[in-house]
Amino acid sequence: MKIGRILPQEFYARDPASVAIDLLGKVLCRVYKKKILAGVIVETEAYYGKTDPASRAYRSSGDIAMMLCGEVGRALIYGVHGKWLFNIVAHEPDGSGGVLIRALEPIRGVEIMKRLRKTDDLFKLTSGPGRLTEAMGIDKRLHKKPVYLKGSEISIREGRKEENIARSFRIGVTQDLNIPLRFYVRGSNFLSVKDS
Repeated sequence: MKIGRILPQEFYARDPASVAIDLLGKVLCRVYKKKILAGVIVETEAYYGKTDPASRAYRSSGDIAMMLCGEVGRALIYGVHGKWLFNIVAHEPDGSGGVLIRALEPIRGVEIMKRLRKTDDLFKLTSGPGRLTEAMGIDKRLHKKPVYLKGSEISIREGRKEENIARSFRIGVTQDLNIPLRFYVRGSNFLSVKDS
């Protein structure tokens, strides 16, 4: 599969749900020890700021809350249950929000990903937000890094057009908004939760 140009910063200066949908089919690229690791984004979730009960900013005014209101197109990385989660700050001007990358279809650097994840199961490499960060060598050192600059250790690039997009409510949240904000490629074998 051909990996295209890096998405510009303005791609992320929109409603988080729109960005989450449009990220499906795009390619997450990670430069890891001078090697390229890459996967097609097949599952995302949109989050808003203080008005979103599932957002990390809902009950906090710390670094994450500030970042969700800050410059778009930057990596937002935090830990949950001992795993790193990779988000991208995305929102309209004067808004707040971000997109969680939940699952990838691995396309480049697969053998390195297998070593990092300690598994030979292709379908368990990047099928979940904690799995994909482990497979891609993504950790707190990439926090706040821009994903729109040439030469960055982590970037999002043009990929393929996805037509069969489905949506559901977000996974693993105790409180949710009344609209489904998880988006995924229907029929993908690499989703974090089996397609229903």
